[in-house]
Amino acid sequence: MFAVVRTGGKQYRVAAGDKIAVEKLAGDAGDTVVLGDVLLAGEGDSLAEPGKVTVSAEIIAQAKSEKVTVFKKRRRHNYRRKAGHRQQMTLLRIVSVGEGKPAAKKAKTEEAPKVEKTEVAAPVEAKETPKKAAAPKAKAAPKAKAAPKKEAAAEKPAADKPAAKKAPAKKSAKDAGAKK
Repeated sequence: MFAVVRTGGKQYRVAAGDKIAVEKLAGDAGDTVVLGDVLLAGEGDSLAEPGKVTVSAEIIAQAKSEKVTVFKKRRRHNYRRKAGHRQQMTLLRIVSVGEGKPAAKKAKTEEAPKVEKTEVAAPVEAKETPKKAAAPKAKAAPKAKAAPKKEAAAEKPAADKPAAKKAPAKKSAKDAGAKK
């Protein structure tokens, strides 16, 4: 029996005994995971209902894929940047593809994460003092503070200020000729 499974944003056609490399999954070598997002399943020419089919796989190893070199260059600007990247991946061996419940040592499902609401517990009032208080409530976003109002600057009396010195007046051409 074969199945088409989606994990890590990619789709894989798998059958029992296949080995595949997928985006990193939580778990250690030897753990068993259940790939929950089955898109298509069948055997030969007949197709089975994908909702009833389960795919279980054993983690062989956590590894890194091949190195990818990233090189950026802008010609005539003396700009060069070189970087490398190795993506984390998980090597899987498909144990079984079939209908019903999968056999698993440590069954872990690989599905979309579910968001759960957590309740804040009230502090326990007993003879012992609690080491830590209950989690603080989420603070509301800080309100924008209004800019302080500027008051008109009070003018100082003229007596406090020294008198400003005036520059001597420029002599006109008539005045300059009269002195000669």
